[in-house]
Amino acid sequence: MVGHANGEQGAEGRTRTLSLKAAAQRARVWSAVTVFARLALAAGFLSAVADRFGLWGPPGTGSVGWGDFATYTAYAHSLSPYIPDGLQGATAWAATIAESTIGLALLAGVLVRWSALAATGLLLGFAMSMGLFLGWTAPFSYSVFAAAAASLLVAIAPVNTFALSVDQIFSRNVHGHRDGQTTQ
Repeated sequence: MVGHANGEQGAEGRTRTLSLKAAAQRARVWSAVTVFARLALAAGFLSAVADRFGLWGPPGTGSVGWGDFATYTAYAHSLSPYIPDGLQGATAWAATIAESTIGLALLAGVLVRWSALAATGLLLGFAMSMGLFLGWTAPFSYSVFAAAAASLLVAIAPVNTFALSVDQIFSRNVHGHRDGQTTQ
């Protein structure tokens, strides 16, 4: 395309500029949304773990859900009555380790896509168990399906939008980019 004498761009150039601006804006929005979702999911997982170790208070006080690990283990058993009694403690610990690991990984932004997929699977497992053994209002009242949907959205977000994450730091170093500049 021949340039204009007064420096104006043709229609193609204006469209290309608008598309680049729109793409940049989408990336900023995705970045903000993924950070917000990651932090909210991490807080949810880590708060639940803190509750079962009594960090929010003893059982039966305020808005404490469990207050100690024994109460949490009994709750975990109500979600998994098909697990033999002798394995209920191991089941409660497995859920606690999974929630702690996923929560910390999402908080730090480590393996964001895989952490978010693991969160989706874990949350859907919890939601199904809650629905089947406690009634279907439970997973909806506690927004477990909503949290699973949020974690799935984080999992499918474009990788370059994982702002404030360890993944972003490694991605920049691996691909030789820092602040939009190619490193030598």
